[in-house]
Amino acid sequence: MEDLDVARIAEYLHVTPNQVIKMADRGRLPARKVGGTWHFSEAEIHHWLEERIGASDSLQLDKVQQVLDRVSPAAVDRPIAQLCEVDTIAVPLNARTRGSVIRSMSELATKSGLMWDAAAMGEAVNAREQMHPTALDCGVALLHPRRPQTSILADSVIALGICPAAIPFADRGQLTDVFFLICSFDDAIHLRILAKLSRMVVEPSFLAALRQCQTAGEAWGCLQDCEQRVDEAIASHGS
Repeated sequence: MEDLDVARIAEYLHVTPNQVIKMADRGRLPARKVGGTWHFSEAEIHHWLEERIGASDSLQLDKVQQVLDRVSPAAVDRPIAQLCEVDTIAVPLNARTRGSVIRSMSELATKSGLMWDAAAMGEAVNAREQMHPTALDCGVALLHPRRPQTSILADSVIALGICPAAIPFADRGQLTDVFFLICSFDDAIHLRILAKLSRMVVEPSFLAALRQCQTAGEAWGCLQDCEQRVDEAIASHGS
């Protein structure tokens, strides 16, 4: 990824250059000044978008989706239920610590045949968790490495694990029992997957239904049903 100037970042985010400068001046955008001029790292802007996606407010997610549609219009939205197959779902996920969850989820992703180095993925995910935990207050963690691990991936894949009881996963003290591992092949796809899953976990009744599932097949069906409802809501908002 490259550095962007004010004009490029304005085009990237579909705002005016003056708005970009004001956001940078107020510390609302990751930026650095060189010779009195603002410069932006594309990687840091992706991370900034990722943090905004983590918000659990539907209106904020609508705004982020609009940005993503401008930032990565060429990225094809593939169904979550296609990226997460029955083989990459564990019900129950028998893990009791953060380390064992990350190891188990990484091994689960290899069952897709699209990711072949569970240890390397586990290390990358653990490094991301140490930098900034991905656990949400709703009891879900959206695990992922900081950057796409293309050297060990043939394509994007998602794993899902549901623990029989919630466990302490992040340092903030909240308990987590539903784990998604997002192994994306590039940044644009990663942001769109993260945005879709963020919408799904705030969809009414989804998590309650998911926690009642007894088999991987039931969980996959629950995932598919929720995604259909979310897609219909997105389509209605866009019309």
